[in-house]
Amino acid sequence: MIKPSILTLAIGLALATPTLTFAAPTLSSLEARLAAMEARLQQAENRAADAETRATRAEKDVARLQAQTTRQAEAATFAARPATSGSPAASHSASGSALPGSVSGSSSAVAGSASPTDAPAAQTASTAVETKSSFADGFEFHGYARSGLIMNDSAAGTQSGPYLTPAGETGGAVGRLGNENNTYVELNFEHKQQLANGATTRFKAMLADGQKDYNDWTGSTSELNIRQAFVELGNLPDFSGPFSHSTLWAGKRFDRDNFDIHWLDSDVVFLAGTGGGIYDVQWNEGLKSSFSLYGRNFGDIEAIDNTIQNYIVTTNNFAGPFQLMLSGLRAKDNDERVNTARQNDNAGDTGLHAMLALHSDSFWGLREGQAKTAVLYGRGLGAEVKGIGSDGNLTQQAQTWRLASYGVTPLSDRWSFAPAVLAQTSSDRYAEGDHYRWATLNARLIQEINPSFALAYEGSYQYMDLDPQGYKDRQAVSGSFWKLTFAPTFKVADIGDFFTRPEIRLFATWMDWNSSLDRYASDDSFGSTGFSAGGEWNFGVQMETWF
Repeated sequence: MIKPSILTLAIGLALATPTLTFAAPTLSSLEARLAAMEARLQQAENRAADAETRATRAEKDVARLQAQTTRQAEAATFAARPATSGSPAASHSASGSALPGSVSGSSSAVAGSASPTDAPAAQTASTAVETKSSFADGFEFHGYARSGLIMNDSAAGTQSGPYLTPAGETGGAVGRLGNENNTYVELNFEHKQQLANGATTRFKAMLADGQKDYNDWTGSTSELNIRQAFVELGNLPDFSGPFSHSTLWAGKRFDRDNFDIHWLDSDVVFLAGTGGGIYDVQWNEGLKSSFSLYGRNFGDIEAIDNTIQNYIVTTNNFAGPFQLMLSGLRAKDNDERVNTARQNDNAGDTGLHAMLALHSDSFWGLREGQAKTAVLYGRGLGAEVKGIGSDGNLTQQAQTWRLASYGVTPLSDRWSFAPAVLAQTSSDRYAEGDHYRWATLNARLIQEINPSFALAYEGSYQYMDLDPQGYKDRQAVSGSFWKLTFAPTFKVADIGDFFTRPEIRLFATWMDWNSSLDRYASDDSFGSTGFSAGGEWNFGVQMETWF
């Protein structure tokens, strides 16, 4: 048993201990504890940042692994697909400028470029070197083609073409349906990719050929040509502000913002050449701009054996449905060019061009459909308002105004309607005091008979008043031209859609014009042997496709 004195002593010591152990801390000890706590917090933050970095890297590794696995699977499928002559890959053929309705082709379209024995080798290489994508990755094949024959009612050759009238020399198209006899092909090869940082790349090359010979072998008269070869870089990660989603480009190309009236075979505006620029500089939600520099050539200066370089600086500005295009042109020494074929000693060396266009998602606001309208003006070298910078014979004083408008609308579940108007007036174009005035009214009706067959009807009227003032020995004429076409048409899908292809057409065309137009020139269609005013029947067959 514990004695009371010892118990009393123990209790006293216990009561005294807290006072000794938990004495009030000093200021220096508090500062030391706070510093230690801050150090531990900083270490925790560093560990969290490291963990976040490792997680981000892991996500990117997973994404790359998934993309690589997908590419390998596609490569294996591509390599295993037989390249038979009857497959779409081997039978694709290909649009006129700026055609609507163009869609991506399957990546398998390249199968025709390698033999069946080459395909397994490509698969093996892709599997062995995992850092490289397969050839088919990001590959697209697009195309346009038309071909057919035409004859008159005597089963003899005849004159044809959307620009066969005297006004055609300055862009006066009269409609293409039942009025073409050539074979024209465009083959477009593209490679696109999107990188891990979000940037995109695109390479495009276009191979084109035009031919009027009906023979199967036409190498001696071929016009085979590389019409486009360019590269685009988009969504560059270091670009910010208005340039965040812009696209840089350089090379030889048709400008992206060209557009046309397809069934007239007439561009509203066509800018092309070799150069560079930037698309889609976004100033705000409703306003964006594009800027470009193109180069073209006019011919030789005989005295110094040099080629005239024509430079075109262009800006395209879009605000809602409106497009404002402005261009300046400069071709130093073009006024000194010696070219006997030009027959113009007064050519200009500068010019300007402007276009205001409305791109409507309705039929001129009246009903369902679409419509486009543009007013164009050019002066000097810009007076060729459709093909900007393509005519080096224009005088410095040349002026041109042009109106283009077209629409497409379904009238019912079986009828569709597409009218167009194209008009132009040009003065002092090639010689002082000359004028070229013309207007074309055109309309096409399509009647669906069943899901594979339709009837197409097209009518055109053109009036012209031309006074070349002796340029190229042309004579002053005025008068009218008429054309009517009936074309039974076969197609296999979306027959009521005006812009779906392919199509195979039979056609019968009647045309006539005022006899005064026959004397315009000795080297054009009108007035040639067997092709003069009084009425002309043409018959034929044609195919057209794009994808």
